[in-house]
Order: sequence, then structure tokens, then C-alpha cells
Amino acid sequence: MTATDTVTARPWLDPELPVAERVELLLSEMTLDEKAGLFFHTMIGMGELTEPNPVFSTPSAVDFVERRRMSHFNLIGGASTAREIAEWHNALQRLAASTRLGIPVTLSTDPRHSFTDNPGTAMLAGPFSQWPEPLGLAAIRDEGVVERFADIARQEYTAVGLRVALHPQVDLATEPRWSRQVATFGEDAELTSRLGAAYVRGFQGASFGPGSVSTMTKHFPGGGPQKDGEDPHFAHGREQVYPGGAFELHLAPFEALIEAGTRQMMPYYGMPVGTDYEEVGFGFNKSVITGLLRERFGFDGLVCTDWGLLTDAEIFGQPFPARAWGVEHLSPRERMKKVLDAGADQFGGEACPELLIELVESGDVPERRLDESARRILREKFELGLFEDALVDLEAADAIVGSDAFVAAGEWAQRASITLLTNGAAGAPLLPLRGAPRLYVEGIDPERAAAYGEVVATPEEADAIVVRLQAPYEERPTVFEGLFHSGSLEFPAEVVDRIRDLAAHAPVIVDVFADRPAILEPLVGTAAAVTVNWGASADALLDVVTGRFAPQGSLPFDLPRSMAAVESARPDVPFDTADPLFRFGHGLRY
Repeated sequence: MTATDTVTARPWLDPELPVAERVELLLSEMTLDEKAGLFFHTMIGMGELTEPNPVFSTPSAVDFVERRRMSHFNLIGGASTAREIAEWHNALQRLAASTRLGIPVTLSTDPRHSFTDNPGTAMLAGPFSQWPEPLGLAAIRDEGVVERFADIARQEYTAVGLRVALHPQVDLATEPRWSRQVATFGEDAELTSRLGAAYVRGFQGASFGPGSVSTMTKHFPGGGPQKDGEDPHFAHGREQVYPGGAFELHLAPFEALIEAGTRQMMPYYGMPVGTDYEEVGFGFNKSVITGLLRERFGFDGLVCTDWGLLTDAEIFGQPFPARAWGVEHLSPRERMKKVLDAGADQFGGEACPELLIELVESGDVPERRLDESARRILREKFELGLFEDALVDLEAADAIVGSDAFVAAGEWAQRASITLLTNGAAGAPLLPLRGAPRLYVEGIDPERAAAYGEVVATPEEADAIVVRLQAPYEERPTVFEGLFHSGSLEFPAEVVDRIRDLAAHAPVIVDVFADRPAILEPLVGTAAAVTVNWGASADALLDVVTGRFAPQGSLPFDLPRSMAAVESARPDVPFDTADPLFRFGHGLRY
């Protein structure tokens, strides 16, 4: 069959027609089953297409595409090379092309350019260039850097077939204990708005089209004000509270990103408590999705719920209930109807189109309601150019992903984001270390440190001691919850004692991975210098410590002085902890 014959048989493939007309032509050919499949956007892992999905032992790609008519997947994990991802993606697209209508797959991803390794939120960079977390980009304070990062990520994503970014995350980090703030731009609404808009511009380009990656901004209407800082992935963290009356402030970044052209939106799991809005999870919340997002802000893009609102699951061998906060009493079918009534278009992390078909066939949901969302979903596929060119070039994937220039840009950003909090006594700075100092290191590979001085075996032999720490968090009862760093921000006594013991022998430089704003006062009182990072290699840190790269970072949030200050602060109000140890924007230079 020639290209002309194909267009004649499938007129929606004619690129000369307006997208709106192509959508209607395709929609008119779709059965109820095929429409229903569009509504489900679930996890998938690389592997044989005929074998069970390696992610949580869910159905195979063939089952998803051929039987359930699904065409939206969130890639979990990856591979050691870009070519492997590209080859698997092309095989998946060929499977989709073999179906009756040949609707191409839209492949999405959580962030995969930094240092987080939590399958519920982000992946390690693998073959992609490695950058600091968004908090680190916020520490650099430069819209141009953020846009450059997003443009590089766009090129790397599209090279392997990833066309939807399940990010940026523009929640405001107003509750210091919250586990998800490492992926935000910090505590300040104005900075978050500016950097978030730059992020969208970089991923989507000057105009949205075949070279773009569609951004799914999250978590509307702002996921920061979590009660006690607990995360709503879990039942004990389902409530979002606003004792400071700052609900409107959390909307500001979303309004800015809608203006910047973000194409998709993800409501959060949390349920608002003590507001004018219905006390149900935001994905079920008509007053929020239709009232705020659609009507007040005029957003006509695609709305996809956060993952797993409808059905229970099993993660790491343990039961994991649906995040149906406020509607736990409803059946999965009833929850689905409530999501549709709220105004959402897709069900994240779900794969049960049979329930949607039942809702339509029973008359509980009119088919025209499916058509309303299907138009938005199909429009996105057409505008991304997937119907014209779904496959990717394997050679180009290897050349683009992790290229020398992209890796160098990420390494520069790692260094630029490191923030120097303290540096010796007044008038007597410790850093930068000069010459070839004798170094004792903990939390750093001695072979890496050897490029910066003589590595010694004991603290007693050292001229300086460099220690890398993770911001503290509490152990939680399940494997999955343990990946979400929550609870107290205070370092255990044994960590503080260890720094004190080391300081008895030589000046100590402490570096903390600040995925949350740790209580640093005990360390600041002992260490000769303290830095924080949001994803930086040992080389990046040591370059700053030795002056090969001057510190440039500034705090993207306040660092509280005590847990008492954290517990008494209002979780919806920025900069509300009393007498913080270091203020937003703090960062020393040399």
C-alpha cells in the first residue's frame, strides 16, 4: 500500500489537514473499546513485549496495547545505553502500529537526569547527562541555566522516544519535613514561577510540535502544605492543611506555567482540609479541577491524575491501597466516575478500561464525555508528530544522549549549585584548601579524593577532613515508604558525636545532601566549614572545596534552627520557621 493509499484509508494521517479535523476523523472511527484505552496511563518496564511487565509484575506490553487498547505508558527504569531504550521504544511503536487504527504510543517519564533513585518519583540518570535536582537548579538562581537544562533533557528524551515529562514539580516547599521537596524549586513562589516557566520553555520549545516534550506540571493546586510533612502516597499523609490561609499563594506557580504554555497538569493525591473546597483528594475534586483549573485559569490541556487513585496494588511484595483519599468507601468503578465528573482526562497508573466501558454501557457516563477527553488526548499525539514519525533513530540516540557537551553542562551545574554555608572563623576562612593537603575522607571514594591531595588513613594524619552526609530522616515500616524521606530533620547523636570526634584532630568540612532542610546547628557549631548540595559528584564537591570552582549556590529555602521551630510553623506559609539558622538566599563566596 502506498502512502497515498494509506491516507485514503486513514484520512487522519494527512498532515495537510488541521489537527482539529484530523482528531475528529480519527475519533469518528474509534470504537468504545478504543476510546476507553486512551484514558489509561500506566507504568511499563523494558523487556520482551510478550512477557509480563517487569514493573510490579503487571500485564505484558502486548496485553496493554492489543487487548486493552492502551497507548500511554510511563517508562520505569531504563537501560545502560540510549540505544537499548530506543530499540525497545521502536518495538513498542511497531506493536502499536499493527493495531486496527495504528494509534502510536505516547511514552512518558518521571525525572531521570539527577541523583534520586525512587521508582515512585524519579530514576537515576543512567545514560543521560546528570544534573543537580531542581532544588539545585533553584540554588543557581538562573532562568537561562534552567532553560538550557530543559532543552538538553528535551533532546535526550526525544532521542529515545520519551515525549511527555511527568514534571516539572512546582509545589512550594513550605513544610520542611515533606519528602518530595527535592524535586521542587524551593520555598519562594516568585522564584518557582520564573524557573518553572523557563523549564517549560526548554522542554516544549519556542512552539509546541514534533520536536517537543510535553510537560505535565504537578501537583495542582500545590502539594507542599502537608500535615506534619507526611506524604499522601500513604494514608497517614492524606491531609493538606492551610492554617495560615495561604491556599492562593500555592496557585501562583501553576498560573505562571499555564501562561508559559504547559500542556498537561497532574492534581495531587492530597485532600484539602478546612478550606472552601471539597474534602476529597484533588484528583476527585471537581471544585479544584473544573472550578479552579478549567474555569478560573482557562486550562484546556490534558489533566492526568496522579498514579493509583482507583485500584489497590502490590509494591515490593506488600499491599498498597489506592490513594482514594476522602472516597475510600467508593468502589473503583464509582471512583472512576467521580474522577471523570471532576474534569480529569486520564487515570494515572491504572489499566482497567473495562470499568470505563461498563460505565458507558450502563448509561452512568455518556459516551460524549469520553469524546471530550479523547479530543484532548488525540490532539496531543497529533501535535507531537507521533502519527507522522513515531520511530527514533538508533544511531542518533547514542550520539545525543550523554554527549560530551551535555555531560559537561550537567557537571558545571552540579558545581554551581553547591552552597557554602560557613567557612572558618571571621577573618580566617578555611576554604579553599590550597596546595596538596593531606585529606581524610568519609562518604567519598578515596580514589576520587586522591586527585585533590594526599589521602591519609586516619584523622590524626590529616590537614583537613571531608565528610559527606545525607540529610536525616526516619526509618519507615515498608520498603516503598522507606524511599520517601520523612520525619525528623535532626541528625542522630552518633552523627554529631562523630563530627565532634573528627574535629578534635583536624578542621572538618561537612557536606550535606539537603533533599530536605536538615537541622544543621549541631554541625555548624563543630565543623570548620559546611556546604550543602542537591545532587553533586565527589569531584564537584572537591573542586569547590579546593577552589578549582568558586561556590555560587544560594539556599532555595530557609534552614530551620530546631525541630521545635519546624513543628510550630504553619505548613502552608513560606519562611515561617522562627529564627532560622540560615535564610533563603544565603550562600558565601570566595
